[in-house]
Amino acid sequence: MKLQQLLSYTRKAVDDYQMISDGDHIAIGISGGKDSLTMLYALHGLMRFYPKKFTIQAITVDLGLGNFKLDRIQELCDSLSVPYSIVKTDIGPVLFDIREETNPCSLCAKLRKGAFNQEAERLHCNKVAYAHHKDDIIETMLLSLIYEGRFHSFSPVTYLDRMNLTVIRPLMYVNEADVIGFANKYQLPVCKNPCPVDGQTRRAYVKGLVRQLNLENPGSRERMFSAIVNGRIPGWPERSAESMEYRTRKHQKGINHPNRLS
Repeated sequence: MKLQQLLSYTRKAVDDYQMISDGDHIAIGISGGKDSLTMLYALHGLMRFYPKKFTIQAITVDLGLGNFKLDRIQELCDSLSVPYSIVKTDIGPVLFDIREETNPCSLCAKLRKGAFNQEAERLHCNKVAYAHHKDDIIETMLLSLIYEGRFHSFSPVTYLDRMNLTVIRPLMYVNEADVIGFANKYQLPVCKNPCPVDGQTRRAYVKGLVRQLNLENPGSRERMFSAIVNGRIPGWPERSAESMEYRTRKHQKGINHPNRLS
């Protein structure tokens, strides 16, 4: 996937759910993985031409697991002129050495987000961007369905009233395969996840399940995503009528263009 296509997907999400307003200062969570680094490129690129002016701030929460070198990410942020903050924590040692958690993911995510949101607030950000892509949204729906018995997934926009922060997910229309292609094409400085349970979680199981379902039933992955977007999930905002009307007019203009081949 090229940068232009990434920006197109990102702008579609931002417009559909009115994720960005004039004057926003947006904190980008940088885990070191391909998803968050792709989002950094996406919002940095969008910032240059989007009609609503906003600024970005990159933040990494270091879990204290060791062997987590961020020098190349610092260099990338410097090259993009994006301020970068690293939050040192003991989340890893607390979970694995002190508490000896066997299923640490939920608590880890809660602590990590708490540290990230606090840093975003300290840096006077009013919004935080999470790098959840289309596959994450589908997998979360299946996790909720299988293990909680409810039809639910991440919302594109969520207001955290206790922190006075708004969470946005600008990569919601981007396929994970495209993120992988983008990371390879632009040689993003991806850092290996130091978490000892990486790849052994329920999410990893569901990821394989989605892959198998789509292999046996071609198109099922996209149909699941459509069911989520159109499913009126509690907490999900409505898509912008203005954005949908604009795309309809653009599509009709293309169909009716006199020089377009039928």
